[in-house]
Amino acid sequence: MKKVAFIPARYRSTRFEGKPLALIRGRPMIQHVYERAIRCPGLDEAYVATDDQRIFDCVVGFGGKALMTDAQHQSGTDRIAEAADKVGLSDHDIVVNIQGDQPIFQPIIITELIAPLIEDPAIPMSTLMHRIEDERELYDTNHIKVVVDSKGYALYFSRLTIPFYRDRESKAPHYKHLGIYAYRKHFLMTFTKLPYGVLEGAEKLEQLRALEHGYRIRVVETPFDSTEVDTPQDIEVVEEKLGP
Repeated sequence: MKKVAFIPARYRSTRFEGKPLALIRGRPMIQHVYERAIRCPGLDEAYVATDDQRIFDCVVGFGGKALMTDAQHQSGTDRIAEAADKVGLSDHDIVVNIQGDQPIFQPIIITELIAPLIEDPAIPMSTLMHRIEDERELYDTNHIKVVVDSKGYALYFSRLTIPFYRDRESKAPHYKHLGIYAYRKHFLMTFTKLPYGVLEGAEKLEQLRALEHGYRIRVVETPFDSTEVDTPQDIEVVEEKLGP
């Protein structure tokens, strides 16, 4: 059973055009992401999946592996599904979707992410959550919150604060979703063919499509956070976290 990561990367972005090539400490962001991916001992390979020649050339230029994919894909998930087919993965191989805008994730979280799929062949999909420590993240709709059942399967994802504690004195934890996923390859292909969901349309969260159609998502808690780059200003935040 192979474990292969794909990093979807596109040049055009409403909030931050050319984001994968934005420099962080003198190196393009996509290089930071790729180099962290290949440091994960649980992975066999990693590829950048893109539709842009500039990104492709950049990755090849620093010695990485890149695949050109169709420019018409509606999401990164669709892009990695094409890429997984291109490299000839079998139905039960594990496909990891690493977001190209998380340049300082800890490689160990990929090992944590894929562990449930290795241990239990019935699990089709997994993702990660991190306990919220900064109260500002609770009310920021860019930070997705998640609630799980007693066995660690997702009940719901939302941009709003869930669960809502009626008792304001409650100290129970909240968790944010880290948008890194692992799929069995056969389920990834199924997922990309599912009809667009009502809840997905409301929250604009693709993972809700799986829940709406009755599929389970195993959510693994990790002690490691992962900072996303959504705007040019976020580059400064990432560089500060990298330290001197």
